[in-house]
Amino acid sequence: MATITKKELIDRITKKTQCKHIAAKEIVQQFLDEIATELGKNNRLEFRDFGVFEVKERAARTAQNPKTLEKIHVPAKRKVKFKMGRVMRESMNEHKTE
Repeated sequence: MATITKKELIDRITKKTQCKHIAAKEIVQQFLDEIATELGKNNRLEFRDFGVFEVKERAARTAQNPKTLEKIHVPAKRKVKFKMGRVMRESMNEHKTE
Protein backbone atom coordinates (compact mmCIF):
# COMPACT_ATOMS: atom_id res chain seq x y z
CA MET A 1 0.00 0.00 0.00
CA ALA A 2 1.45 3.35 -1.05
CA THR A 3 1.16 6.61 0.83
CA ILE A 4 0.26 9.64 -1.25
CA THR A 5 1.21 13.01 0.21
CA LYS A 6 -0.42 16.38 -0.24
CA LYS A 7 2.57 17.45 -2.35
CA GLU A 8 2.06 14.51 -4.71
CA LEU A 9 -1.63 15.36 -5.07
CA ILE A 10 -0.74 18.98 -5.83
CA ASP A 11 1.76 17.83 -8.47
CA ARG A 12 -0.90 15.65 -10.13
CA ILE A 13 -3.43 18.50 -10.11
CA THR A 14 -0.83 20.85 -11.60
CA LYS A 15 -0.11 18.43 -14.46
CA LYS A 16 -3.78 17.72 -15.22
CA THR A 17 -5.03 21.31 -15.06
CA GLN A 18 -1.95 23.12 -16.40
CA CYS A 19 -2.27 25.69 -13.59
CA LYS A 20 0.70 27.02 -11.67
CA HIS A 21 2.01 24.91 -8.79
CA ILE A 22 1.60 27.70 -6.24
CA ALA A 23 -2.04 28.25 -7.25
CA ALA A 24 -2.86 24.53 -6.94
CA LYS A 25 -1.10 24.41 -3.57
CA GLU A 26 -3.09 27.38 -2.25
CA ILE A 27 -6.40 25.93 -3.49
CA VAL A 28 -5.76 22.51 -1.95
CA GLN A 29 -4.66 24.05 1.36
CA GLN A 30 -7.67 26.38 1.45
CA PHE A 31 -9.98 23.43 0.74
CA LEU A 32 -8.48 21.42 3.61
CA ASP A 33 -8.64 24.45 5.94
CA GLU A 34 -12.33 24.95 5.11
CA ILE A 35 -13.09 21.31 5.86
CA ALA A 36 -11.33 21.56 9.24
CA THR A 37 -13.10 24.85 10.05
CA GLU A 38 -16.56 23.49 9.25
CA LEU A 39 -15.97 20.28 11.18
CA GLY A 40 -14.73 22.39 14.08
CA LYS A 41 -18.14 24.12 14.05
CA ASN A 42 -19.85 20.68 14.21
CA ASN A 43 -21.13 21.09 10.65
CA ARG A 44 -21.72 18.11 8.39
CA LEU A 45 -19.92 18.15 5.02
CA GLU A 46 -21.54 16.29 2.16
CA PHE A 47 -19.83 15.80 -1.19
CA ARG A 48 -22.31 14.01 -3.46
CA ASP A 49 -21.12 10.59 -4.62
CA PHE A 50 -17.81 11.06 -2.75
CA GLY A 51 -18.88 10.88 0.87
CA VAL A 52 -19.96 12.61 4.07
CA PHE A 53 -17.82 13.95 6.90
CA GLU A 54 -19.52 14.50 10.23
CA VAL A 55 -18.50 15.05 13.85
CA LYS A 56 -19.56 12.47 16.42
CA GLU A 57 -19.47 12.99 20.16
CA ARG A 58 -17.85 10.22 22.17
CA ALA A 59 -19.10 10.04 25.75
CA ALA A 60 -16.81 10.14 28.77
CA ARG A 61 -16.02 6.72 30.16
CA THR A 62 -13.96 4.81 32.67
CA ALA A 63 -11.18 2.66 31.24
CA GLN A 64 -8.60 0.39 32.75
CA ASN A 65 -4.84 0.36 32.30
CA PRO A 66 -4.16 -3.25 31.20
CA LYS A 67 -0.70 -3.27 32.77
CA THR A 68 -1.58 -1.94 36.25
CA LEU A 69 -5.35 -2.58 36.21
CA GLU A 70 -5.76 0.99 37.48
CA LYS A 71 -9.07 2.62 36.53
CA ILE A 72 -8.73 5.92 34.71
CA HIS A 73 -11.23 8.50 33.52
CA VAL A 74 -11.33 9.12 29.76
CA PRO A 75 -12.98 12.48 29.02
CA ALA A 76 -15.61 13.02 26.34
CA LYS A 77 -14.23 13.91 22.93
CA ARG A 78 -15.26 14.59 19.37
CA LYS A 79 -14.15 12.59 16.38
CA VAL A 80 -14.69 12.79 12.63
CA LYS A 81 -16.65 10.05 10.92
CA PHE A 82 -16.48 9.51 7.16
CA LYS A 83 -19.06 7.56 5.20
CA MET A 84 -18.22 6.71 1.58
CA GLY A 85 -20.49 7.78 -1.22
CA ARG A 86 -21.58 5.63 -4.15
CA VAL A 87 -18.85 6.63 -6.61
CA MET A 88 -16.07 6.16 -4.06
CA ARG A 89 -17.48 2.79 -2.98
CA GLU A 90 -17.56 1.64 -6.62
CA SER A 91 -14.03 2.95 -7.19
CA MET A 92 -12.77 1.10 -4.09
CA ASN A 93 -14.29 -2.16 -5.32
CA GLU A 94 -12.79 -1.73 -8.80
CA HIS A 95 -9.27 -1.27 -7.44
CA LYS A 96 -9.15 -4.19 -5.01
CA THR A 97 -5.74 -5.74 -4.57
CA GLU A 98 -5.52 -9.50 -4.27
